[in-house]
Amino acid sequence: MTKQPGRVPAAESDDASADAASPSSRPLPAPGAATLALLALGWLTAMLWSTREAITSAAAGVTAISLSAFALPGVISAALVAGAAVALAAGNLLARRYGDWATLRFAGAIGGGMLVGLAAALAINLTYFDTSTTNVIAGTTAAAAIIGGAVAGARTAPAVGAVVTAALGTLIFVVAFSNARDPLFDLFGAGDSQESLVNAAKWVSRTESLVAGLLAGLLAFGYLTWARRRALRHDPAAPALRWPAYLLAGAGPGLLLLLAELIIRVGGRSLLDLASALSEADAVAQTSLGTSRVDNGIWVLFVGALTALIAFGRTLGPAHTDDEPDDSPEPVAARVDPEDDEASPAETFGAFDADPAKADPSR
Repeated sequence: MTKQPGRVPAAESDDASADAASPSSRPLPAPGAATLALLALGWLTAMLWSTREAITSAAAGVTAISLSAFALPGVISAALVAGAAVALAAGNLLARRYGDWATLRFAGAIGGGMLVGLAAALAINLTYFDTSTTNVIAGTTAAAAIIGGAVAGARTAPAVGAVVTAALGTLIFVVAFSNARDPLFDLFGAGDSQESLVNAAKWVSRTESLVAGLLAGLLAFGYLTWARRRALRHDPAAPALRWPAYLLAGAGPGLLLLLAELIIRVGGRSLLDLASALSEADAVAQTSLGTSRVDNGIWVLFVGALTALIAFGRTLGPAHTDDEPDDSPEPVAARVDPEDDEASPAETFGAFDADPAKADPSR
């Protein structure tokens, strides 16, 4: 049957629609999103509680302002990751019930981040002292959670899940690393002079950033590998993520840290200015801490991206091209002229004899 131009047979049309609706053509979900959301919310709750304890235990006035400024980066980073994690879980739920609709998924992600932000702001206003710094912390935390939800509205959900996992692990590591600061100061030659203390602090900060970047890259790669295996168990034809997804996942924690610093400097500017105005030492401390946070984010970004990319590259096998010679022996039947149907077995094998004298003279 001839095909008319511009028309598609019904059978082919049905096959095309079936392929478009096949599971392998749908975006992959982020596995473990609900668990990530619970862990991120728990971390945000712990940061809010520790900040409240530090502020309420201090004397009112200048000390509370200074402690609020020091605690703000940890709260904002936790709110950013929690908003992204909850939004990721909400996006998975909406995609499972209503299919892959980009607008609905993005709206659900924004709604999840907004829910986290409003809950955190309400908890801060109800449990913290009613001061001007409290309103700044509450508003900046809510903004960070909403921005995190918007980040989680991306189409590549496994990459977002890897970023959230690696960022959460990095934040926990940074807090745990504080216990190793004193031994490292001694290891890097901190003494009584101001110069030795500054040099030791510089090397401690670099060590922390380097290890945090390595951890971020390994966590991102591990999550994407786990997501790939789960996808293959459900659908053997599921598309594999390419190297840009691993690069973005490894760099994601550093990008989130830099984004958190931007939110701090914009939303928490009034609190930082109040803390810097307390004394010259406080002004120097706030400037130094801000610079250190930016450097840490850049280190985590590049080291994490490089680590994830190298780990992904080690899983790839050697590439085979068509120009490479085939080392397998050619079958005998392939060397026989297929048009010589009347050749006898003796003539056939005689044609491959290495000694020309033993070949058939007539040939």
